[in-house]
This record gives sequence, C-alpha cells and structure tokens, in this order.
Amino acid sequence: MQTKEVITELRKQKKLTQDELAQKVFVTRQAVSKWESGDSIPNTETLKLLSKLFDVSINTLLGSPHKLICQCCGMPLDDSSISKESDGSFNEEYCKWCYADGDFAYKDMDKLISFLTEHMSNKDWPKEQAKAYFEEQIPKLNYWCRNIKK
Repeated sequence: MQTKEVITELRKQKKLTQDELAQKVFVTRQAVSKWESGDSIPNTETLKLLSKLFDVSINTLLGSPHKLICQCCGMPLDDSSISKESDGSFNEEYCKWCYADGDFAYKDMDKLISFLTEHMSNKDWPKEQAKAYFEEQIPKLNYWCRNIKK
C-alpha cells in the first residue's frame, strides 16, 4: 500500500473529514488532499503526529517500505509488536518485549541468548543449532553494538 492509500484508509476508519484531520495535525485541508492524491507526503513532524493519532508506526504510514527487526533480539516488527516510549510514540527500533517506557529488558546478552534458545528451539531446530545462530546474529544488532558488549 502507498502512503496516500494508508492515510486515506486510516482517516476514514477514524471517521474524519480531510478538514478534521488537517486540524488535528495542524495543516491545511489542501495538504491532506495532496497526501491522499499522492502529490506529496507529510513532513517528519507531521508523520509523528499522524503516527500518534492513528496509533500506527511511521513505517506503516509510509506503506511499510522497510522490513523492521528489533535491534535487541532480532524479532520481525509490526505495529502490534513495536515498542512505545513513555509518551505513547512508537520506537521503531525495538520490540515491546525488549524495550518499554524508556527501559530495556535485556542488559546481558548471554541471558537474552539463553532465553531465545530455550523458547525458539524445537525438534527441527535443536538447541545447539539455535544457540549458535543467536550467538552469531545477536551481537550484530544495533543495541548490542552501541551499548553493551558481551
């Protein structure tokens, strides 16, 4: 879906006119009309307001151009699993299980790897194989590269 279709659909789901949406995000009705016709897209600050108003990520507003993964555990992200900041805005870098209200659940990489190995392994993906995979992939994620070393 393209941005113009996403905004139109979300506006209609909220039963808002273009004028009403424009007032809520401090733009003109003509700006909303241009978004919905595909002539322009909202600027960054307006995307943040729309994200909060519609309770969807900016990635969703833009038509999901990026495949998001949690930069702590590697889980694929969608609007139902993306973390939120304490003000309710989406943090598209982490899942809600690794990061919530400004705090990280995992500060020890070994504990995360143990948790993932225990919960993700199965008869087709034995624990040894799962653990080796996580030990290879988890250190490459931004959270672990920036903040904490094993």
